[in-house]
Amino acid sequence: MQAQHVPRLYGFTALLALLGLTAVLSLTLGARSVPWAEVWAGMTGQIDSIGAAAVAVRLPRTGLALLAGAALGLAGAVMQGISRNPLADPGILGVNAGAALFVVIGIAWFNISGAQSFLWLGIAGAALTAVFVYLIGAGGQGGATPLKLTLAGTATSVAVSAFIIAVVLPRNDIAGSVQSWQVGGVGGARFDTLLPALPFAAVGLLLCLASARVLNALALGEELATGLGQSVALGRLMAAAGAVILCGTATALCGPIGFVGLVVPHLCRMIAGVDYRLVLPLSALAGASMLGLSDVLGRLIARPNELDVGIVTAFVGAPFFIWTARSFRMRGL
Repeated sequence: MQAQHVPRLYGFTALLALLGLTAVLSLTLGARSVPWAEVWAGMTGQIDSIGAAAVAVRLPRTGLALLAGAALGLAGAVMQGISRNPLADPGILGVNAGAALFVVIGIAWFNISGAQSFLWLGIAGAALTAVFVYLIGAGGQGGATPLKLTLAGTATSVAVSAFIIAVVLPRNDIAGSVQSWQVGGVGGARFDTLLPALPFAAVGLLLCLASARVLNALALGEELATGLGQSVALGRLMAAAGAVILCGTATALCGPIGFVGLVVPHLCRMIAGVDYRLVLPLSALAGASMLGLSDVLGRLIARPNELDVGIVTAFVGAPFFIWTARSFRMRGL
């Protein structure tokens, strides 16, 4: 085995182990700590104790946290690759906010309900917002520069969030639940809402992983990528479609959760370098672990209540965003 592959193998193994540990902690820790015997009973449906009942409730919650985290981490890595923007993130670029807007409009104006409908609305909102932000960022001199895309996405996110409030305020019957959902959380997850999302997540995952070669070529520049025989336009479209599907799916299920897609790809590049064939799967693993551990931390901090996972990721991600933005500016890019 070549020496340069050893750290990557260790990193991959460590993330797999971290993912397993995250799942165990998510099932055992919370308002009530559960011993392993009761964890197994709850997983097998033997609800003969309070602890086993708690585990049965935590199972879909754990699955949702891991699924949404993997989706957001992978989507963030793809967005950074296709835009060549180290500040790209589904939340910062406004994609999550667009998905949330469509879901809220569907609830408030059209009385739409059901997990399947929310998934389609979330994906449609994410797609239209991504196109809008790109068109705004591509206007003017220099085209779609990283800074212009970041500013366009941030402005769009603020405007969309204000519009969501305007939609929800007159509706007292849905205001409380929508505002809680907007914070971003995985509490109250159920298998009947989680299972319909699996096909969408699988399609997004496959599209993103299939775009790794194109993203590697794009890192060298569009002209060189074209010279290497890559179809840049088609590859970008495929990668963007995968990222949009993942963002829309995660937002429809959990609400808009930020910073996972920003933090995770940077950490994975420290392990795997710039090869997207490694960065993308590692980002999915690390994203799942980050969101799962953030959920556990939110339960422990506010015992016997809990802190929504979107708040925890904001506390972790906001300082990282500031540090990344400062480094980005100092390099003059």
